[in-house]
Amino acid sequence: MQNKLFVFLLMLSISLAAQKKYHKSYYKNGVLKEEGWQQNSIKIDYWKFYNPNGTIKKEGRYHKGKPIKYWYFYTRNGEKKEAGHFEKGIKSNWWVFYDRGSIIDMKCQFKNNKKNGYCLIYKHKKLVKAEKYSNNKKIKEWTDLKSFRKENKMSDLR
Repeated sequence: MQNKLFVFLLMLSISLAAQKKYHKSYYKNGVLKEEGWQQNSIKIDYWKFYNPNGTIKKEGRYHKGKPIKYWYFYTRNGEKKEAGHFEKGIKSNWWVFYDRGSIIDMKCQFKNNKKNGYCLIYKHKKLVKAEKYSNNKKIKEWTDLKSFRKENKMSDLR
């Protein structure tokens, strides 16, 4: 009987230890530094991180301690800086980069944390240049967007 009680209590304690817990930590000045879900001290689900001045720094989801899905990054004054996809902690798919005022400056395709595919460069909200990358190395550039459209399949931009 005592063995069964011991096994039950052991299983209960393991189960409680594995439960999701909401975590918050603070800077020395008392400002919230980060908040989100943990399981066994590993970041999971949605997290937000803050600068020492209290503005948001970044936000996104974790799976087993690695960033996944779509993330947002901000400047110290809270403007958008960049946003994009992670797969198992690695930049992938499309990323958007912003200039002052959170206006889109560039959109780039990533694979394995490197530019791989197209980058579209904007100035004053207008597309002015396109570039193509392979493994973080620029292999082609277009400033004439008619020739870009003629030489490339628009389906590659998805």
